[in-house]
Amino acid sequence: MAADGRRHPARRGSLELRTMLTALDPGLVRLRLAGIGTGSMVLAAAVMSGVRALSGQPVTVVLLAAVLAMISNLAVDEPGLGRVRVTTTLMLGPALVSIVAGTLLASHRVAADVVFVTVTMGAVYLRRFDARGVALGMAAFMPFFFTEYLHVTVAQLPWLLVAAAVGIGSTLLLRGWVFAERPERTHDRLVRAFRAHLHALVEAVADLLAARPQAVEDELREVRRRRARLNDTALLLADGVGHRGADQRHDSEGRDDGDGGGLALGILDAELAAESVAVATERLVQRDAPVDAGNRRALLAGLHGLGAALTTGTVPAMVPTLLDEAKRSVSALATETQGRTDRIQRVAFAVIRLADAIEAVQHADGPAPAKRDAATCPPTDRTGGGPVPMGRPGGPVGPGESDADEDAATEADADEPKGLPLSTREAVQVGLASSLAIVVGQLVSPARWYWAVLTAFLVFAGTSSRGDVLSRGWQRTVGTIGGVLAGMGLAVLVSGHELLALLLMFGCIFFALYLVRISQTLMAFWITAVLALLYGLIGQFSVQTLVLRIEETAVGAAMGVLAAYLVLPKRTQEAFGEALDDMVDAADAVLAAAVERILGRERASPPGELTRDLHKALSMLRDRGKPLDNPLPWRRGRSSYQRTLWVLAGVEHYARGLARLVDQVCEPGWAPTLEPAAARVRTNLHALRQVLQRRHAEEIRSAEDDVDAAEAYAARTPDPGHRAALLSATRLLRRIDQAVVGFATDLGRSDEATQP
Repeated sequence: MAADGRRHPARRGSLELRTMLTALDPGLVRLRLAGIGTGSMVLAAAVMSGVRALSGQPVTVVLLAAVLAMISNLAVDEPGLGRVRVTTTLMLGPALVSIVAGTLLASHRVAADVVFVTVTMGAVYLRRFDARGVALGMAAFMPFFFTEYLHVTVAQLPWLLVAAAVGIGSTLLLRGWVFAERPERTHDRLVRAFRAHLHALVEAVADLLAARPQAVEDELREVRRRRARLNDTALLLADGVGHRGADQRHDSEGRDDGDGGGLALGILDAELAAESVAVATERLVQRDAPVDAGNRRALLAGLHGLGAALTTGTVPAMVPTLLDEAKRSVSALATETQGRTDRIQRVAFAVIRLADAIEAVQHADGPAPAKRDAATCPPTDRTGGGPVPMGRPGGPVGPGESDADEDAATEADADEPKGLPLSTREAVQVGLASSLAIVVGQLVSPARWYWAVLTAFLVFAGTSSRGDVLSRGWQRTVGTIGGVLAGMGLAVLVSGHELLALLLMFGCIFFALYLVRISQTLMAFWITAVLALLYGLIGQFSVQTLVLRIEETAVGAAMGVLAAYLVLPKRTQEAFGEALDDMVDAADAVLAAAVERILGRERASPPGELTRDLHKALSMLRDRGKPLDNPLPWRRGRSSYQRTLWVLAGVEHYARGLARLVDQVCEPGWAPTLEPAAARVRTNLHALRQVLQRRHAEEIRSAEDDVDAAEAYAARTPDPGHRAALLSATRLLRRIDQAVVGFATDLGRSDEATQP
């Protein structure tokens, strides 16, 4: 295959291009969102254009139908087709109520403003009811906003209700039936995207290994970027597998398939193996001594073999052959112990493990791997003097303590003040922000003030702190400015060409929907360009109108930020701290479950399921830390947050690696040394959390001695395979402790903190 690629560079280039395109949009999620959203808008506009031609209604009804088609597609983010259909249908109720209220109150300015503020608060409050609440809130807010924007009259009310039904019905028809997403298709696309990101990471690692010394830093950044993208895609794929597994368990009368089947395990194995290749290579190139040319060639041959196997378009029958070639390329390095460095051998081991993991994913849709036989590793007796379970953070639970402590903890949690829920806090904040936006917006422009209210509402969408609101408001303002400039240019170019203007307008809508999950700035840019083209079509285009759009957007963003900072402020650090608590608790749960399984005990939640929760917690921590990592000159403490995320990402990686071992290791006799080691590691992890939160922390003491004792037990195991698995478990525990203790030591020595 490699020779074929050299003889046919055009074919190789084509395969590389397909691989890159596959990785750009995992599962084609963004393409489907944009395509169906744009198609539903076209359908709604076409239907209402016919209705308008028969009824003589103004263009208002066409615009409302198109907008509600877009909103009903964008706001619904449910996991299953059935829930998508139900939620989309339910959106019609609040949409009709809002249209009636907005139309009837149009001539009563004060009452309309009061109801508008109430609707914005209710829409934000509904977000507490997960994805369906978000959709219903948007269905209430946007129609009321557009009754203000379109200056509707009572005479138009029946046709506006028809327009709402047509708009939402168009989305329901296209997304719910005509182009309904099939789980199998999404699954296949996500698997291809996952393989494409694996390919990109492997090629980036190969470039790092082959790089000259002066280019190493740039290649290191590229490898880390590719790792982050691989993690995101793996999480998408794992979620999809989880939903499929849940549906299958429901259809199988409640049978629980544990960790979600062979595919979920294959995804985790492949991701961890790829990360191991990247980490081992990073450490190899960062050492002082250069890599021997012969060793470098062997490693590069193995990496390029992996890359060829992962290239989109590679014949499936050729994949095992390519993987075997990759393993043979590094087999001499992996087996020879004389004259080779440990770091080179670690890269060779990682290449072989990744090849095995890729091959496992190829067969992941087959029968699930056999579970451990209870007779092989019987559960430990918990009542007859045997080892006790490790159930609580920081260490094992003593006999007789569990139930009482759980009850006490529950009472303590009940007595602890929780504060207002996030949805309630944001509802109050958005109420004030929209009120201020109405007042200030009318001072700027009595005719266009509603843009300020829209921005004040949208800057609170998907936020959890005042830093999030500031970041989102800034992004929308910048995007609006860029969109005004681009829109003016487009409107001038297509002036007098209605068909071309319509095509450009729907093209801009497509890009806005395609990029909404990537950047608020880009979405605001394209939506503003749409408005410029729309104003040109209806004969209301003027530079002054677009400048007012910028001014009102800035007013709305400023009012949102002001409300977030002054009313029940949720500091960005507090949101980050809550996410930090969730992440540490999730890591602790994975460690506890993994150790329990290694010692032959069963737990209610399998480690595989807990690792998905851990990965989500880390993703949330990164999202909450984004405002703290904003490169604005007045933001302080960037390095502390970056280092915190870096260390906790390492903890997550090693904890998931330990969870992967649980089906390979069963050693009840290891409890006297493994339990103290794991308890010390978990205690240190919780103590680091206390340090980062500036709370009273327990003593952070290295678990080196405890891990050494556990490792000594493992080293005396006669069976080579079992011994290697036990040693791997101790190595992962040691890595977690080294990361935690090292970071805590740095914080104590330099007196740094995570407060910006």
